[in-house]
Amino acid sequence: MSKIVILGAGESGTGAAILAKEKGFEVFVSDMGEIKAPYRALLDQNGIAWEDGQHTELRILNADEVIKSPGIPLTAPLIQKLQELGTPIISEIEFAARYTKAKMICITGSNGKTTTTSLIFDILRRAGLNVGLAGNIGASLALQVAHENHDYYVIELSSFQLDNMYDFRANIAILLNITPDHLDRYNFEFQNYVNAKFRITQNQTKDDAFIYWSEDPVIDREIKKMSLGATLYPFGKSGNAAYIRGNDLVVEAAEPLVMPYAELSLQGKHNQLNSMAASIAAQVLHIKNETIRESLKQFAGVEHRLQYVATVRGVRWINDSKATNVNSCWYALESMTTPTVLILGGKDKGNDYSEIDELVRQKCHTLVFMGLHNEKLREHFGGFGLKIIDTDNLQDAVNGAYNAANEGDTVLLSPCCASFDLFKSYEDRGDQFMAAVRKL
Repeated sequence: MSKIVILGAGESGTGAAILAKEKGFEVFVSDMGEIKAPYRALLDQNGIAWEDGQHTELRILNADEVIKSPGIPLTAPLIQKLQELGTPIISEIEFAARYTKAKMICITGSNGKTTTTSLIFDILRRAGLNVGLAGNIGASLALQVAHENHDYYVIELSSFQLDNMYDFRANIAILLNITPDHLDRYNFEFQNYVNAKFRITQNQTKDDAFIYWSEDPVIDREIKKMSLGATLYPFGKSGNAAYIRGNDLVVEAAEPLVMPYAELSLQGKHNQLNSMAASIAAQVLHIKNETIRESLKQFAGVEHRLQYVATVRGVRWINDSKATNVNSCWYALESMTTPTVLILGGKDKGNDYSEIDELVRQKCHTLVFMGLHNEKLREHFGGFGLKIIDTDNLQDAVNGAYNAANEGDTVLLSPCCASFDLFKSYEDRGDQFMAAVRKL
C-alpha cells in the first residue's frame, strides 16, 4: 500500500486526506500548528492518523508522495529534505484532479481572482450546470471529488497552489493580471512569481481556452516569449474576445453579447475586466447570453472586496480587507469618488507603494497606518503633506479615521498588506473592521 503524507490539516489538507483514504492509500497527516477541532473530527471519523504541534520526520520522510499545504514554502527545511530524497511533492488540487473527469475552469492573477471565480460560478449555476466551487474559496476540491460528482469545477488558484501542480490541465485558464505580490516567497525575484502564475497554462491543448487581459504588460511580454497550446481569448482595449465600446461591454467569444456598462452589478474599472473574463468563459462553455446577462446584472459581489459597511455621520465606510497587495489597493482607490481616509498596513510582502502614489495624492486627505511595523509606510508617505495617524491596532485605526473624516467622505480599509501581524486572516481583519464600524 502506497504511503501518502499530508502536510497541513486545514481545508485543503483534510480534504486531500479523506480522498486519499478512500482511494486506498495509507495516510498520515502532520501539522506543525494546532489542527482545528472540525478538521480533527473529520480525520477521526475517517480513521486517519494525524499529529499536530510537530512533524515526526521519520514518518514523513518515509512517504511515497507528499501533499503539501500551499502555505508551506518550498524553502522549509522539511520540504528540502523531501526534495533531496526525490519524494514527489504535489498540491491538493493536483491530487484531486487525478480522480475526476470534470471540466476545470481555473482562475489566477494578482487581483480579482475571487470576484471572477465567484461570478463564473454564479453564471454556471444559473445555467443549471452541475458545478462545484473550489481552490481558495469553497470546500476543498479533494473533498468534493471524494463526496460529490460535479461535471464542472470553478477553481481559484494562488501562485502557491500552482507551484506544486505538474500534470493538472485547465480546460479553461484565466489569467487576470500580474503585479508584484508575495515576493517574500519567491526570493524577491518577480520573474519567479510570474513563472508560477503562468503554470496555469501548462498542459493545455488547442481544445482548451486561455483567457487573459491583453493590456497587462507582464502577460503580454511573457506570451510573446512562449508557445502556448491553447486557443487564446484576449480581453481589454486591445482584446478581441471582450472589450468596452463606448458605454457598452461587448463579449464576442461566441454570439456577440452587448450590455450597457451601467447595468453591471459590479462597478469600477477592475470589475469591467472581471466581468469580461467571466463572460468569455461562459461563452466558451456555450452558456446562453441571456443567462450571462442575468448574472452580470444581479451578482452581489464577494465579502471583503469593496464591501459597503455603513454610513456614519455622513461618512461611508468601505471594507476592502481583501486588498492584500498594492495593485488591489490601486483599483480600490481608482473607484473612489469622494475625499478618502485610507487605512492601510499589515505584514509587508516586499511592497512597492509608489504604484498608488498618484491616487493617494489625488483622492486621500488622511492616511491611517494599522500594523505592528509601520516604518516603511511612514518613510514612503511621510513627505506627501497628508495627515497621518499611526496605530498598532484596529480600534485605534477606526477611531482615528472616524475623527479625521468629514461629512461626505469615504473611509476605505484597503490595507495593501497581508493580515498576519494582527489578524488570523484578511476575513478576520474585515469582520473586526465591520464590527468596530457598526459600533460607532
